[in-house]
Amino acid sequence: MLKIGDKKLINAWAFYDWANSVYSLVISTAVFPLFYDAITEDKTVNFLWMEWKHPDTLYSYALSFSFLMVAFMSPILSAIADYTGNKLKFMKFFCWFGGLSVIFMYFFKDINTVWIGIICTIFASIGFWSSIVFYNSYLPEVAHPAQQDAASAKGFIYGYIGSIILLAVSLYLIMSQEDGEMKLTMMRYSFVMVGLWWIGFAQITFKKLPKNIHHKKPEKDYIWKGFKGLKTVWLSLKNYTTLRNFLIAFFLLSVGVQTIILLATIFGSSELGLGTLNLIITVLLIQIVAILGAWFFSRLSSKIGNVKAIKTTILIWVLVCFSAFMLEKDLPNVDLYFYALGGLLGLVLGAIQSLTRSTYSKLLPDTTDHATYFSFYDVTEKIAIVLGTFVFGFLIYLTESMQYSVLCLALFFVASFVVLSTLKKTEHVY
Repeated sequence: MLKIGDKKLINAWAFYDWANSVYSLVISTAVFPLFYDAITEDKTVNFLWMEWKHPDTLYSYALSFSFLMVAFMSPILSAIADYTGNKLKFMKFFCWFGGLSVIFMYFFKDINTVWIGIICTIFASIGFWSSIVFYNSYLPEVAHPAQQDAASAKGFIYGYIGSIILLAVSLYLIMSQEDGEMKLTMMRYSFVMVGLWWIGFAQITFKKLPKNIHHKKPEKDYIWKGFKGLKTVWLSLKNYTTLRNFLIAFFLLSVGVQTIILLATIFGSSELGLGTLNLIITVLLIQIVAILGAWFFSRLSSKIGNVKAIKTTILIWVLVCFSAFMLEKDLPNVDLYFYALGGLLGLVLGAIQSLTRSTYSKLLPDTTDHATYFSFYDVTEKIAIVLGTFVFGFLIYLTESMQYSVLCLALFFVASFVVLSTLKKTEHVY
């Protein structure tokens, strides 16, 4: 059995990012949304005994429901991770649950099988995010505190490289076909590849991770302890005004950021009529620029402070929303404008995610209960995604246009900017 701090153990742990990141890029962001839009375009979908004249609304609601489930389950799963020695089994279960759900997306092939795609979307999302809870909880057990930043970064790098490789393979398979039906078939094959990649490479991680580690003696009601911890944080916020206001701002900006990440390709395909090649290239561009953006804004924050750097990214997000609102299908060279918009989005995507996490960490009170505070942070983000995807889908239903949904997201960014402007200056974040 490998001991904590062993490079082989750290590499095996980080490799789970290589395994699962293909889901978040190929399924959540790129290929599946394009496939769904191609199948449901200008059609009415029957699901749950209802007729959905706007299938994009149904997809948005499905994402909302999945994140609502994750927000509810996360505190319970965190408690299981803390108090039981069986978390490797739980991690394996959710990996297989998510991976098989992705594989079963293959059977979503026409308008009559949309229900398979929707159900698999919900299950895959739950499997992915739930396995991440246990994956993250392993970090203190594989790396010493001085190694944890590097180990976490290694996982991010593995995930980035692995997901780009599989997305490039999927793009080649799809674009190598001239017939439209064959392109859709290749997309379905890519779902199977993602599931097999996720489950297959995860076995490297599972083989090395330690089993049955108890950090604490299980309490009688440990399963509900996660919710009690969230309540404790909620009550404590009245004593930490700056932290409370930052969380409000984080919630508001997360509504916009996470919704745009999940639904950007649907917008490009359905609203602007862009082709598969254009959209996947845009996704790859966003991923690459996001790395550079995170590095640039980390340097900027060291000079002007975290809050000012975040406010700068928010202004760019507002610009992204207004620019997307102005784009129209008939605009000359609309694909080039969308590439530029993708580059702008990528510039602030990685930046705002890394800056908000580090700023929150700096604002935490002097406590040893960091896990509970970060659990609260995670649930806050998931509830924001529920609200964002629901509002996005509801506005499509009301206006029959995604452009007003995107414009509405700008209001959340503006509100977040206003709240951040009220924060008191502190030594660590200004």
